[in-house]
Amino acid sequence: MNAMDMPALAGQHVLKPLPFAANRLRDLSERLIVSHHENNYGGAVRNLNKVEAQLAQITKDTPPFVVGGLRQHELMYRNSATLHEAYFGNLGGDGQASGGIVEQLAAGYGSYGNWETQFRLTGASLSGGSGWAILAFELLSGYLRTFWSGHHTQVLATSLPLLVMDMYEHSYQMDYGAAAAKYIDAFFVNIQWDEVNRRLEQAHQLHRQLCA
Repeated sequence: MNAMDMPALAGQHVLKPLPFAANRLRDLSERLIVSHHENNYGGAVRNLNKVEAQLAQITKDTPPFVVGGLRQHELMYRNSATLHEAYFGNLGGDGQASGGIVEQLAAGYGSYGNWETQFRLTGASLSGGSGWAILAFELLSGYLRTFWSGHHTQVLATSLPLLVMDMYEHSYQMDYGAAAAKYIDAFFVNIQWDEVNRRLEQAHQLHRQLCA
C-alpha cells in the first residue's frame, strides 16, 4: 500500500503564494515575510507531506506508539499549514476595520474596542512562547470567539464529527481492564453506520453552503 492508493495521505500539499508583494507591508520587512513564508509555513507543508507518506506505509504490524507519534505530527503540521495560510491571507490591507465584522464584534463584546483589547492581550499572553491568537466563528453558537491556541494542536472542535470513539479508560476498564484492543473490537461491532452516513450528508450540505 502506498500514498497513491490513499488520496487522503497523498503527501502532495503545495505552498500557496503570498497574496501580496512581500515588500509592501508596513513595519514588516520583506526579509521577515519571505523567511516566514518559505521556512516556517513552507516547512510545515513539507513536513506534512513527509508524515503523510509515512502514514501511508502503516500496516497492521506497525507499533501503536509509532502511529501515535505520526498522528501527533500530522495534526501539528496540518494545523500549522492551515493557520499560516489564514495568517498570510489576512495581511496586506490598510488596517481599518469596517463592515459587518465590526458590527458583530460590537454585538458580542460590547464594542469593537473591547474586542481589540482582548485580542491584543491574548496575543501578548503568548509572548516568549508558542501559539496563535484566533478570532473564530463558532459553528455551534454563531458567536465570534477569541481563542488562545498553543503549539498548533489546540483548537475548538467545531468540525462535524462523523464517528467518535472514546478512548478514556472509563470507556472500557470496567469490562476489559487494560485490554483496550478488545474494547475497540466491541465498539466496531456496535457502530450505527446509518447515523454515520446521516452525519456525512450533513457535512456535505454544510460544505456546499460554505462554498456557494
